[in-house]
Amino acid sequence: MTASTANAQRFREFKMPDVGEGLTEAEILKWYVQPGDTVTDGQVVCEVETAKAAVELPIPYTGVVHELRFGEGVTVDVGTAIIAVDTDPGAGPAEAPAAAPQEAAADEEAEPQGRQAVLVGYGAAPSSTKRRARKPQPGVPAQPEPAQAALQAELNGRTAPAAPAAPVAPAVQPAPAGSAVPAAGRPLAKPPVRKLAKDLGIDLATILPTGPDGIITREDVHAAATPAPAEAPGPVAVAAAEPGTVDTAARERRVPVKGVRKATAQAMVASAFTAPHVTEFITVDVTRTMKLVQELKQDPDMAGLRVNPLLLVAKAFLVALKRHPEANAAWDEANQEIVYKDYVNLGIAAATPRGLIVPNIKDAGAKTLPQLASELGDLVATAREGKTSPAAMAGGTVTITNVGVFGVDTGTPILNPGESAILAFGAVKLQPWVHKGKVKARQVTTLALSFDHRLVDGELGSKLLADVAAVLERPKRLITWG
Repeated sequence: MTASTANAQRFREFKMPDVGEGLTEAEILKWYVQPGDTVTDGQVVCEVETAKAAVELPIPYTGVVHELRFGEGVTVDVGTAIIAVDTDPGAGPAEAPAAAPQEAAADEEAEPQGRQAVLVGYGAAPSSTKRRARKPQPGVPAQPEPAQAALQAELNGRTAPAAPAAPVAPAVQPAPAGSAVPAAGRPLAKPPVRKLAKDLGIDLATILPTGPDGIITREDVHAAATPAPAEAPGPVAVAAAEPGTVDTAARERRVPVKGVRKATAQAMVASAFTAPHVTEFITVDVTRTMKLVQELKQDPDMAGLRVNPLLLVAKAFLVALKRHPEANAAWDEANQEIVYKDYVNLGIAAATPRGLIVPNIKDAGAKTLPQLASELGDLVATAREGKTSPAAMAGGTVTITNVGVFGVDTGTPILNPGESAILAFGAVKLQPWVHKGKVKARQVTTLALSFDHRLVDGELGSKLLADVAAVLERPKRLITWG
C-alpha cells in the first residue's frame, strides 16, 4: 500500500448528501463540532437547510475532526466534501488530502444527465469529465486583461484601476484564468450557478470569473447582482437633488432568496400558472363547534392533547372528503390521467422563521380524533422547531391553512403543487346572526376552498365546501356522517 493510499484511507471526507429528492444544494446553518473534536459513527455534526427543510447530518466515521471545509451560512453543492476526519489519529502526523474547490471546472454539458437520490453520508458521484488547467503563456500576466477589467468595472458601476504596463503578448493566446469570456465563447459555470444567475436576471457573459480555469462561481454571480456602492463626490460639482425628492436606495435592504422561501416561491408560481384555480366561500355559524371544543378539553380521552378549533375543522374536512372521494385526486400531465387517491394526506400550512412549510399527516382520514389531535400537535411543534423532515412534506393530497390565527376573515389560498384542494379557515368572531328566527350574537367564521378545476368542477367543489360548513354548524354530523 502506497503512502498516498494509506493517507487517503486515514483521512475520510464527508460529502454533502442529497437529503431530499433530487436536491442540488444546501446551506450550512450550524456546525456542532470543531477541528480537534472527537466524533463517532452516527453523530450529528451539522445542521443544513435545503430547499425543503432544515436537516441534521450524522457523520458515518469515527475519529478526530481535521478540517471544516465551509463555514456557517455557506451554500454548498450536493457531493462536495464539507468536513475531513482523521480516522486513525494515534498513527502520528500525516498530510490530509487537499480540499477540492466546490466549483468544478466543467460546463453544463459535462454534468451527469441525471442525479439519483443519495443516502446520508454518501455524496453524489462526481462527473467523470475533467478539464485540464490552462498553462499561462510566458511573459503574460496571470490577471484579467486591462480592457476586460475596464469593461467589467463599467458593468458593475465602478471605476477600473489603472492598468500596469505589460509585455507584448503573442497575437493568439489562450484566455488566462479570470477572463470575462472563455476561449470557446461560452461562460463556464456549473448548472446550479447558471440557475442562480437566471433567477437573479444576470447574464453570465457579463461576469468576470474568479474560479479556477475561468469558472464562474456563486460568489461571482452574487457580486454582479449587488449594486456598487455610491462613490464619494470628487472635485466636480454634483447637482443637488430637486426639492421634495427622497433618496430611497439608502433605506432599502436586499436579502438573497434561498432555502425554504425560495422553494415556496417557485412552487407557488408553478401552481398558480399551471393549475386553474377556483375559489369559493361560505360563512357559517360555528357556535356549536366552539362549545364542543371546550367540552373536548375536559374529556379524559383527550387528556394531554392539544384541542382547538383547527382540530375540528380538519376532522370536518376529512368527513367531507369521505363523502366526496373524487375530490381527492391528482392530475398526471405526462400520462394525461387523473389519479384518484383512496387515502388522504392532510397538509397543515405552518408559518416558521424560515418561511411557509406544509407538512402533512399521513393517512389522516383513517385516524380517530385523539390520534388526529396527537399528530397535529406533533406536526406543529416540529415545524416551529425547524425540524420538519423532507419526507413529512412529501405526498400531500389536500391542505388546510389557518389564516384566522392572524385575525384574517379568509383569503384565496394557492394550491400546493400536485394537490387538488386547499381550505382556508378564517377568524371566528362574535357577530349578529339569525338563529331560530331571531337575531342573536353567534360565533361565525368564513371558509374558502380553492380547488383545481381540472379535477374538481363547480358542483363537486360546492358540495365539498358545503359539507365542511354543515359539519361545523352541527358537529353531531361527525357521528352521523363519519
